[in-house]
This record gives sequence, C-alpha cells and structure tokens, in this order.
Amino acid sequence: MRSRSYDSDLTPPWKKRQPVPEVPADPGLVVEEITTGYCGAVIRTEKTAEGPTVTLEDRFGKHRVFPMEPRGFLLEGRTVTLVRPQRPSVGDRAGGGGAAAPQRTASGSLAVPGARARVARAGRIYVEGRHDAELVEKVWGDDLRIEGVVVEYLEGVDDLPAVVREFGPGPDARLGVLVDHLVPGSKESRIAAEVTGDDVLVVGHPYIDIWEAVKPSSVGIDAWPRVPHGQDWKTGVCRALGWPENTGAAWQRILGRVQTYRDLEPALLGRVEQLIDHVTVGFS
Repeated sequence: MRSRSYDSDLTPPWKKRQPVPEVPADPGLVVEEITTGYCGAVIRTEKTAEGPTVTLEDRFGKHRVFPMEPRGFLLEGRTVTLVRPQRPSVGDRAGGGGAAAPQRTASGSLAVPGARARVARAGRIYVEGRHDAELVEKVWGDDLRIEGVVVEYLEGVDDLPAVVREFGPGPDARLGVLVDHLVPGSKESRIAAEVTGDDVLVVGHPYIDIWEAVKPSSVGIDAWPRVPHGQDWKTGVCRALGWPENTGAAWQRILGRVQTYRDLEPALLGRVEQLIDHVTVGFS
C-alpha cells in the first residue's frame, strides 16, 4: 500500500503569506508607499549601492526617494513589489531573436494594437492655449483616444469660472484643467481655488509657459533663458536664443523635438496623468 504524502509545512493556508505580484516601476505609475502613506507617480528608478530606489512625485510636485523593498507599495489598494522596468536587449531593439519588448505609447503606457478610439466622454480636459493642447496630444494622444477624453483649450484662465459654470460638471461629466504657472499667491492660484471641487480638478505646473515644460536638452539648449519682467516671454526667448522672432515657428521647432514623455519635465508629467485619472475614474 502506498502511503499518502503530506506537505511538511503544517501552517494553515489562511496564515500563509500570499505571493505578491511584481510590478515594473514604469514612469507615471501611481503608487502608495506602505510605511509612510506617501502617494505619487513614478518619476524614475535608480540602481544604488544600497539597492534599487524609486523616485515618486506627489500632486504638489514634490519628490521623495524610496527603496524598492519587497511588499513595499500599494497599487490600487493591492500590495505589490516594485521592480525596475525591463530594458529591451540589443537583439530585441535591432529586430533580432528573443521575445519582442512590449510596445509603448509616447506617454510610456502599454500600447494597445488595433484599439479603436472610444466614443468621447462627457468629461473634458481644458488647457490654457493651443500650444498646451498640441503638446498634450503629441505625448498622450493615444491614451486619450482609448479613454475617450477630449482636450480643449481656453486661451487663458481669466474666464475659467464662467467656463466651469457653463460646462456644468458633475459625477458623470468631470472636468480637469491644466494651468500654466500655478504657484502660491498667483492670479492663477486664486482662480483655481474658486472653481475646484469634487468634480473639477485644477492642477498646474510652475513654468511661465508650456515651452518651459520641455527639457532644454531635448531642444538642444543649455537652459531656458530668463526674460526680463514686462517683456513678452516667448518673444524674449526667441531673441535670447537667436531664433527668428516668430513664436509660431519657434513652437513648431520645439514641438518637433518632443518624441516621448522623456522629453518633458516631471512636473508636467504627473499633472497630466492626474487629470486623465480624474475625468475617467469610476468609468470602464
């Protein structure tokens, strides 16, 4: 007679530690660090002598670095272990053997081959101007079409309270607004405070203009020039850089150098991801 075999581990199943999924710490992924409760979007990961670390950016644009310890983060309420994103091998990049690396959109999200654009949601994202809208479309366009989110521009924020009242935001029609130069004490911050509510989220970046949200290195310059107060900023930038004083042509030059989220400053990346999440939360 064959004897029955038993597991030497007599721990009851409900007391056994359940396996925790490993999740690549891709830029833009929003997680919560378990011990501190700090919530933010992944900006980058690094390999250090003490082990891998991840930098998170919170909704105020502040950064904190955390060790990527096992079971150290919450993702949508689930405990996960963050791991450094896999980089495609030279063979994969060159079209050689091995499994093909997942394709990604310009924003860093996983691409969905053959996906059709979703019918537009009632919710909207407003940005200040045309240049803002063109930049958001170039980097997040694929994501926005899949989510059915339309981006419109305002030509400034002075009339934002009236725009919000006319839009009539609600639980089924959320509104997100991206504002330039949203810093404490500014005119923009006062307007944002007037309209922000459960169904309206106003976020901003610290830059004078969306041009500054493009990394100088991506444009081929050392830094964005400091333009004297009272002078048109865009014209001043063109003048300081020795470009023709044609702001439309200058913007096309800048936009042409933007290929992916890596060409943008982290302070803008987290804000746009916040807005997309706000207008799509609770909808499938």
